[in-house]
Amino acid sequence: MFEFLLLTLFLFPAFGESAPDYNNPYSPIFTDKPVYSWTDKMKITIISPSWNSDRHLIDSIGGTDDHPIKITTSENSLESYRFTETDVNSGIFTAEVILTGFAHDADGDGNSDTTPRTSGSGPTSGFLEVDRDSAITISFEFADGVVLVESVPVRWNIGTIDFVQDVFFLKDAVVVRVVDLDMNLNPEALDNLPIQIFSDSDVAGVTVNAVETSESSGMFVATIPLSQNSPSSGNRLYAVAGDEIFAKYDDYTLPKPYSVNDNLEIKTFAKVDSSIPSIERIQNSAITFSDGLGNPIQSFTENSQLQIVGTISNDHDLKQKFVYFFQIKNDKNFVESLSWIQGEISSQQILDVSQSWIPNESGTYEIETFVWNSISESTALSPTMSTLITVK
Repeated sequence: MFEFLLLTLFLFPAFGESAPDYNNPYSPIFTDKPVYSWTDKMKITIISPSWNSDRHLIDSIGGTDDHPIKITTSENSLESYRFTETDVNSGIFTAEVILTGFAHDADGDGNSDTTPRTSGSGPTSGFLEVDRDSAITISFEFADGVVLVESVPVRWNIGTIDFVQDVFFLKDAVVVRVVDLDMNLNPEALDNLPIQIFSDSDVAGVTVNAVETSESSGMFVATIPLSQNSPSSGNRLYAVAGDEIFAKYDDYTLPKPYSVNDNLEIKTFAKVDSSIPSIERIQNSAITFSDGLGNPIQSFTENSQLQIVGTISNDHDLKQKFVYFFQIKNDKNFVESLSWIQGEISSQQILDVSQSWIPNESGTYEIETFVWNSISESTALSPTMSTLITVK
């Protein structure tokens, strides 16, 4: 009896059954993603050791009418789609199908960006047309009357856009990144996505092409050098220290509850700054005084108009926006007057700014001048200057 058992094991090895086990239909179906976009490449795996019919060859399944594999949507179908074994005697079968979407303008240029079609017999030759909200069903007739099924949805996504840093220095190249799986229109090539880039100093800006990081990543990156001396051109953006820069694109592939014809502006922003410490960017000199004709004055009387003249200089190789403040306080520390002048100072420029004032009463006054980058942010670009005068 023992010799008979050994002979049986030798003649009938444990691997590679010659026919499926109808009573135990183990053949799970897997997809590489739980949800697909409309132009993705699907990678499908079926583990089916029962169909590993020849341990010395790479087997195929599904490519016949007897035990077909079908990949279908509600309107389109790939019939008898062939899967091949990953290696001899593995019992693991794989195939790929490229989803081809439907006729739709995905970037708003007025032209359809897809070539919808359904064709192919496998294992890597398949194309399947899908809608925005399709469900794809993979069915395998494991045995007569035994059909194993797996389904996955197709969905559009809302894209995202962001700068890789919150703050860029003027010497930096700005990098902007878009993630939109729906714009991976060709999963076997690098796609492009147009992005608008603009700044506070150039609201027209430029349009640049963001390039997909890999063939089917759905992530797009654009690199834009900054210029503070030349206008925007090509992929170069004009911006000065203190600017906000913006990036945006229009998403024309939106999920429900949006309609197929809706679009949404996706936008982000970052700051442009200088590596020079803020407090050292503009030189603020001591104020001087003159009468209405520009003649210097040394003494002050009540009810007489005088000009307060401040001088600022920009010793750095960059243009700078500024707000220059005049603040006048009396001897009780109450603010008698507050005024400001906004402007832009070029590299190596010296600029005079002035403000007229009529003191209504005699007394001692403190006149402070300070320079900020803007009224809203109030970042000091130079130390505050203070002068005391006596009005008689």
